[in-house]
Amino acid sequence: MTSKLKLDIVTLCGSVRKDSYNAALLRALPNLSAGDIVFREGPSVADIPIYDGDLERITGFPAAIVTLANLIRESDGVLIVSPEYNYSVPGGLKNLLDWVSRTPNQPFAGKPVLIQSVSGGALGGARMQYHLRQIMVFLNARVFTRPEVMVGPAGVKFTTEGELIDAPTRDAVRAQLSEFTAFVRDIVRP
Repeated sequence: MTSKLKLDIVTLCGSVRKDSYNAALLRALPNLSAGDIVFREGPSVADIPIYDGDLERITGFPAAIVTLANLIRESDGVLIVSPEYNYSVPGGLKNLLDWVSRTPNQPFAGKPVLIQSVSGGALGGARMQYHLRQIMVFLNARVFTRPEVMVGPAGVKFTTEGELIDAPTRDAVRAQLSEFTAFVRDIVRP
């Protein structure tokens, strides 16, 4: 955990696309926070092998998972930004969560978690968020619920270079980060 003035938040992106709008939103977060959050990027979901109980038993946890589990344990919270695939959580993100959930001293238990999504559709990834909340509740995370940030349609809210240009969306993200900061402080520093 960082100093009392700044929160240490691990970020995870559910997308692996080179020009991902979700990754673009993650890159925008430092400029949208009040400066009281240090964002630390977790590993790419593309770098994690498919969960396999035999692999876990024979070779143990992949190094990226051990590193991530430790990052989460040491952090004040986790922020997950993800697209929606087939009305739900992308397989790569679900796989990462499955691996991490198997580590000793399961790191999501009691950890504040914020979920954001960006989608080309009008709902902005809402269905993914609801499914991801169910997963995180099972992992005993402290899921932040309101205000929600579901960005869509992404094509008119970001430039082709990935800059978030929609003022109402920037304002919504700022407000959410402010509320999440208070939520985290209430949990980790009562």
